[in-house]
Amino acid sequence: MRAVTIEIATDVLVTLGIVPARFFDRYEEVELMETLRLEQGWRLQLLRVRSRRALRSLRELERDSREIRHRYGLQSLEVVERRPRTREWIVLVRQKNPEFIERLITSSGGGIAPVAPFRIDADRTVASFRGEPGPIRRALKRLEREELPFRILRSSAHPYSAARAVASLTPKQAVAIARAWTLGYYAVPRRITLTRLSKLSGQSPPALGKMLRRAEGRLVTRFLSEEEGAAASDRAQGSLASRSAES
Repeated sequence: MRAVTIEIATDVLVTLGIVPARFFDRYEEVELMETLRLEQGWRLQLLRVRSRRALRSLRELERDSREIRHRYGLQSLEVVERRPRTREWIVLVRQKNPEFIERLITSSGGGIAPVAPFRIDADRTVASFRGEPGPIRRALKRLEREELPFRILRSSAHPYSAARAVASLTPKQAVAIARAWTLGYYAVPRRITLTRLSKLSGQSPPALGKMLRRAEGRLVTRFLSEEEGAAASDRAQGSLASRSAES
């Protein structure tokens, strides 16, 4: 797997219909937290959206949800979390793919997926994609053929700069624990319940809970082994220093 991060002027995406016109009259920034599904025709994504104004109440949002879905071309909208202090919504949206996105998916053979970091503000869009080298090359060539001005910020064979401990997790465990962390499952106080998290993950609460506990166990085991290794190294260095002083 490879990952590439590119930069594009946001007004270009507005012209292509990827970003709704006047979206940034109301909002400061939108960040892709996770793509749960990407299909020809639609995508299901978890987003963080920062408002320019104080957040409306959940009741007001529910009342206006049909108008919001129509305005931004959403097939569904579900609030995961409301953060009044930072004026942010965490939302789960299902959205029809614009024509340009469809062409990009087709040209790559469906072999790429948008991943973090992926942030859009009024001026600048930083977009990242993960996939096999061939599909990523084809997608970039498609952008060039479309004469879309972009700049490559980063290209790597390692899409996630994970800590060494994460390497001991299975791919499913890594996704589950990263999603739980992002949504505040490990926050104090906890911002999302296991039941709510399981609905977003497509697993039963017991199955997800077991997966998270196994992942946590692996991380703790790795941490303790590394701590013990570091302590042993310190003891060895101390012993060498003592012998040098004696000699």
